[in-house]
Amino acid sequence: MGMKQLWLAFLRGLAINRLSRVGVVITTSAFVSFLMFEIAMLVGVVRNAYVGLFTYLGIPALFMAGLLLIPLSWWLESRRRGQSIRAILGENFDQSLTERRTLGALAVRTLVLLSVGNVAFISLVGVRAMHYMDQSAFCGTACHSVMGPEWAVYQGSPHARVQCVHCHIGEGVGALVDAKLNGAWQLISVAFNLYERPIPTPVHNLRPARYTCEKCHWPQLFHGDRINDIVRYQEDAASTPRYTTLMMKIGSGQAGSAQGSHWHVSASNEVRYASVEGRGEVIEWVDMKQPDGSFRRYRNRTLATEAETMQDPEEHARVMDCVDCHNRATHVFEEPAKAVDLRIHQGLISRALPFVKRQALAALTGTYADEAAAMAGIEAQLKGFYQQQHAELAAARGAEIEQAVQTVREIYRRNIHHQMKVTWGSYPNHLGHDAQSGGCFRCHNRDLVDEQGRSIPDECTLCHSILANDEAEPYLYLFRPDEYAPRETREMQRYLRDEFWDYTRDPLTRDSLGSPKPAAWEGAEATAGN
Repeated sequence: MGMKQLWLAFLRGLAINRLSRVGVVITTSAFVSFLMFEIAMLVGVVRNAYVGLFTYLGIPALFMAGLLLIPLSWWLESRRRGQSIRAILGENFDQSLTERRTLGALAVRTLVLLSVGNVAFISLVGVRAMHYMDQSAFCGTACHSVMGPEWAVYQGSPHARVQCVHCHIGEGVGALVDAKLNGAWQLISVAFNLYERPIPTPVHNLRPARYTCEKCHWPQLFHGDRINDIVRYQEDAASTPRYTTLMMKIGSGQAGSAQGSHWHVSASNEVRYASVEGRGEVIEWVDMKQPDGSFRRYRNRTLATEAETMQDPEEHARVMDCVDCHNRATHVFEEPAKAVDLRIHQGLISRALPFVKRQALAALTGTYADEAAAMAGIEAQLKGFYQQQHAELAAARGAEIEQAVQTVREIYRRNIHHQMKVTWGSYPNHLGHDAQSGGCFRCHNRDLVDEQGRSIPDECTLCHSILANDEAEPYLYLFRPDEYAPRETREMQRYLRDEFWDYTRDPLTRDSLGSPKPAAWEGAEATAGN
């Protein structure tokens, strides 16, 4: 008997009734289908996330179901006939497969071999499924309606080449198990439409930064000081640029030499806090570790007493780490004005178009029923304005207007997602500070006070030296103040200039940046004092 005949005889032996035949067909079909889809995905013919879900979840489930049907059919047939399973299989298998041999009957050897093969196949599928589900494309596109907003901003983020699982899961078996259990609940939430809109930021179950961020960004690294040039454009006809230049005092979290904004993550400067509903936006109290190991508490005097705001005072307590400020390190949703400013600065929106900042911002922040209405409304508003108010320019600069329309549309698609109710301000960024998010000022304000009534310092120069603030030129405060400017303006510029000078001065030589003090500074001081 040839190999083909032996295999067919073995399958007929397994299929003792209709149910077992169905199991054999399902198992064989699932195995062949998996191989076909796996090859197609490996060579890049198929890349759809839903095909991947079917390949790594649906087909293995069918394979397992088919396998289980076969012994189930044997058991049911055994009960129906009143015979043992061994006796029934002995009747059904060809005699050449059941006769005793040195290494055992062919049927037994084949069953053992298939069992080993099934275990190997299921293990392979499990490994491939884990690898597939660890890819960022799976996270962002398999549940597109839910994760669409996060996926849209992730692709243009500073961490676009970092896999989602490196931050959201971390390392270790415990982290993996927690993630898969959480994923199971998310699958149920999607299937039965139980998820919130927009998806809340997972402040409560974020893994500590030392297991995620600090794998690449360790706090002991001294970052020093960085110059940050910010350009904002006015809403006038020329979209005039205004400059803010800051020297950011980043420093280090190294114990014993912690300074700058990274002072907060030093182990010797442990900072704990609690916020209303644990959202990290309205701070209830802050504990700051003292040199003797005790903690000084600053309470928010604008809120009710701690007992009234929380049943358990420690329920929403959290030790401060990277993500308390860098809460949007990857999924960065823009503010409309800053988004337009960035595209103008990049040259994607031409300043040669009159009032382009104002009109782009108005088009972005309009009220639209859905994305299709927004795309039509943005085009109508921008093109309509220039055709009605600047007809000749609209004819001469049609390509620039079209590019502006497409750029504003791209900003809208990136940041606004109607199905998930994500709009401007849904996800505030705490890096820095502004009127909407609060940022640093969530803690650094006059309302958080200790028992003696002292507040957490909130001076601007704690974290940066200001070299220009919404001025016509960058670095303006490094130069001689305008002698015709009001006295208060000249005094403020001199104060900020001297603060920068004193901060950068070498404490040993009293020189700034290791160089003699330029003579121009002396003249600037003399003039400013007049």
